[in-house]
Amino acid sequence: MNFFTQCMKSELKATSDLLRACPADKLDYRPHPVNRSARELIEHILGHIVDLKVILLENHCEENHAYEFSTPIDAVDKLETLWQSVVFELENNTSIQWQNEEVQLSVHGKPFVKIPRSNMMWFFFFDVIHHRGQLSTYIRPMGAKNPTVYGYSADTM
Repeated sequence: MNFFTQCMKSELKATSDLLRACPADKLDYRPHPVNRSARELIEHILGHIVDLKVILLENHCEENHAYEFSTPIDAVDKLETLWQSVVFELENNTSIQWQNEEVQLSVHGKPFVKIPRSNMMWFFFFDVIHHRGQLSTYIRPMGAKNPTVYGYSADTM
């Protein structure tokens, strides 16, 4: 649990910086009709941070596919508040709750999987990072510069 908490703390800045880099007037951008738009990706990332908190507090989580925001700066504010609340709950979780208690995940009202809380947390955390990477590929086509997310980018050197 301590390692997970440290990982959560270390990934906040990269995620905030990426959301902050998104041009407010280009959030409808999507590289292909089947892809989520930039707005939808940000809503999905925010929704997963809500899911992380639910997973820590409850034994059932209905996946939150979207958490609305108005502007990229509003998204960053929401992200940072939600993220800090997850870190707070992590620091108040016991190792028994973390490793032994199972959480049921439902998607669109249907049971999907029931696994230990720690596994569920890693599952959603990695999905946040996955979608952050996906969003990072949208930044240049949206006319902005990629921030330092996975190390320096050509835009930050």
